[in-house]
Amino acid sequence: MFFVGLKRTLFILIIVFIAFVSLLRYGYVESAAFPDRSAMPILASTELEVVAELALPPGNIAVADNSDVYFTFHPEAKPRINVARLVNGQAQPFPSLAWQPGGAEAMAFNEVLSIRIDNQQRLWALDNGKHGLERVRLLAFDLNQGKLVDRFTFSRAEFALGSHANDFQISKDGRYIIISDASLLAKTPAIIIYDTKLKTARRVLDQHKSVLAGSFEPVVQGIPMTLFGVFTVNPGVDGLVLDANDEYLYYASVSADKLYRVPLAALINQDLSAVELATQVEVVGEKTMTDGMAMDAAGNVYLSDIENSAIVRLNPQGQLETLLKSITLRWPDGFSNGPDNYLYFTASSLHEVLGKSTDYITQQGPYQIYRFKLPNNDLLNENQDNGDL
Repeated sequence: MFFVGLKRTLFILIIVFIAFVSLLRYGYVESAAFPDRSAMPILASTELEVVAELALPPGNIAVADNSDVYFTFHPEAKPRINVARLVNGQAQPFPSLAWQPGGAEAMAFNEVLSIRIDNQQRLWALDNGKHGLERVRLLAFDLNQGKLVDRFTFSRAEFALGSHANDFQISKDGRYIIISDASLLAKTPAIIIYDTKLKTARRVLDQHKSVLAGSFEPVVQGIPMTLFGVFTVNPGVDGLVLDANDEYLYYASVSADKLYRVPLAALINQDLSAVELATQVEVVGEKTMTDGMAMDAAGNVYLSDIENSAIVRLNPQGQLETLLKSITLRWPDGFSNGPDNYLYFTASSLHEVLGKSTDYITQQGPYQIYRFKLPNNDLLNENQDNGDL
């Protein structure tokens, strides 16, 4: 117990040191207001379906081809179960209780926020190592048997102290995994490319303008996201998504006012210099204060709007359309495409979690996982023409 307490104390001291250095270097407080880009919603809030109500806030979500729902309980809520499968509306530890933080399994999770399911029917869990205190890891489990089938531990060159391995996407062939380092504390965001075949990883677009945090303070349901008056929750590159053909990676930081994209072929090309890769980045269009992100086969990018409790989409023509808006959507967070054209998403309510006590977090429950059926383009255009909301 002594060594456990000492490790926690060292962790706190390290984080305080990183925060102090970064505060001197960059400044940690933002106050600018993000522009409101929401509009009247096209869909009625009755289109929302509650998939689950949970005692603690969910983080990210992954829906299998058979509609099985896997998700994480957000690490900021200090859950006993971190990675879970939804069974009859109840959270069951996945792959077992022994794998949860502090569990008996030798390679048990430290802290998992993001999970994804690849086309090879493996669930990948991104263990962010508590902002890089522990080594960041990727762990893959066979969905049918729940057995560990692949793993990789990143070096400090890819994820240093103060990093935040936040979200990731997997190429259709399962070879490449693209990860965002939001670098909430160290303020050195980047994108990491992991090659599952060669077992190698590279850090790219390090501190490029497209991965930096925007100069805005998130304000969610009236709550400014500046903690204790000295720290604005304003991470770098966060959400990212690959298009249907693995042609482009779309990405952005939460408070950036623009969505960017870069060809996947350029990202995985090790012969390109940093300058040459940077020339491949392009602006897609304006966006909202976004956390979760998804995409459909038609090229529409779905974005959460955490400040306006909304789900929006950016169409291929670069126009923002507000699909849903409801006060019940408390910080729409992780997205996952599901069968039958459903989009699933979590509501992590982070404005009621960050910096709060366990008792307070529990009192704000229950917390929801939602889904809604994606409308087709013809229906949206017809509704807009007719003013039908």
